[in-house]
Amino acid sequence: MPEPTSPLQIGPHTVRTPVVLAPMAGITNAPFRTLCRDFAEGEPFTGGEAKDGASGLKGLFVSEMITTRALVERNEKTMQLIRFDESEKPRSIQLYGVDPATVGKAVRMIAEEGLADHIDLNFGCPVPKVTRKGGGSALPYKRNLLRAILREAVSGAGELPVTMKMRKGIDDDHITYLDAGRIAVEEGVTAIALHGRTAAQHYGGTADWEAVARLKEHVPEIPVLGNGDIWSAEDALRMVRETGCDGVVVGRGCLGRPWLFADLVAAFEGRGQAGAGGTDGHSARPSLRQVAEVMVRHATLLGEWLGDESKGVVDFRKHVAWYLKGFAVGSEMRRRLAVTSSLAELRAGLEELDLDQAWPAGADGPRGRTSGNNRVVLPDGWLKDPYDCAGISEDAELDTSGG
Repeated sequence: MPEPTSPLQIGPHTVRTPVVLAPMAGITNAPFRTLCRDFAEGEPFTGGEAKDGASGLKGLFVSEMITTRALVERNEKTMQLIRFDESEKPRSIQLYGVDPATVGKAVRMIAEEGLADHIDLNFGCPVPKVTRKGGGSALPYKRNLLRAILREAVSGAGELPVTMKMRKGIDDDHITYLDAGRIAVEEGVTAIALHGRTAAQHYGGTADWEAVARLKEHVPEIPVLGNGDIWSAEDALRMVRETGCDGVVVGRGCLGRPWLFADLVAAFEGRGQAGAGGTDGHSARPSLRQVAEVMVRHATLLGEWLGDESKGVVDFRKHVAWYLKGFAVGSEMRRRLAVTSSLAELRAGLEELDLDQAWPAGADGPRGRTSGNNRVVLPDGWLKDPYDCAGISEDAELDTSGG
C-alpha cells in the first residue's frame, strides 16, 4: 500500500489531494464540477450526501476556459460560466487571453469583485480558432509576450494565486516548455501544469511524461503538475512516481467517469477504493444501474444550472457515449439516449437497459478526442522571431468563452 502523498500548496490553498480537474470546453461547468467534487469528498453512488464536507481540499475543480475580453465586456454567456456553486471552495477560474492589458483588466476584475479564489492561465489549448490568434499553445513561443501577460496577471491578482497550464510547444521543432517554465517562476506564477504533448499532437499518440520530469527538475521552486494519459488512479500514482511531479491534472480520463476522483483520493491517501464494487486496487467498479443513476443526476444538475430541464438534458447528450462505454447497450438504444429531451425520457430509456450489468472489461482507457499530427494554425509570420510580438493583431482576443 503506497504512502499518502504530500498536499499541494497553491498560494494560501492547501489541497489535500494533489489532483486538478482540467478545464474542458462545454464539460467542466458547475454541474460537472459538482459531480466530480462530490465523489472526491466521499459521496457514495447511492446519491447520498458527501461524507467529508471539506470542500476544495480534495482537489481543485477548475472552470471552463473564460476569455478575458468577454469577461471584461461582461458577456452574458461568460458571466453564466463563472457562476460558482456556494459549496465550491476554493473557486478556480481559467482565463484565456493574448493581450497583456486585457488579461490584466480581467484579473483585476476577478480580484476586486471577489469572483474567484484562484486564477489559472491557459497556454495549452491546441484548437485552430485559438492558435490562429496566437493564443493557447501557440503563445509561449513568443517569450516576451508570455512574460508580459504573466506580469500583468500576477500584478493584478493581488493575493490570489496565479497558475498556468501549457503544452511542450507548438511541434517537435518548436519546443517551449522549459523557457516558459523559467519565465513563469521569474514572474511569480504559483504552479505550472504541463500536458506532455505538443499542439501539433492535439490528443494523439502518447503523452511524454519525461517532459514533466524535466520541467520539475528545471523549476524546482514551484509545484509542477503532470497532465496527459491519466485514465486511472494507478496512472496518476505512476506519473508522480516516475516524474517527481507534485500532482496531476485529469481531463479526458474523467469523461463519463466523475467517480474517478473518488479513486484518486483513495489512491493518494494510500488506501483502496471501497465503494461501488471496487475490487481492483483503487478503481471503482459501478454497475450499469449505478452509472445510470449518475447520468440522471448529471442531467438534472445541468437543467437546474441552465434553468430549463430540456436544455439540461440536451446539453447532457454529449456525455451519453462516455458513460456507457464498454457496457452492452445496442447502437439503436445509444442513439435514442443521445437524442432525449426530458428527464422522463432519459429515465425511461435507461430503464430499458439491463441495469444489472457489472462493470465491463475494457471500459476504462482513452475517451474523448484522440486525433493527432495536426498542422498548427498560426498567425502569419508567427515563427519568424520567438521574441518579436508584432504578430498580435487587434482582434486577437476572442469574444466568447467556453471553447
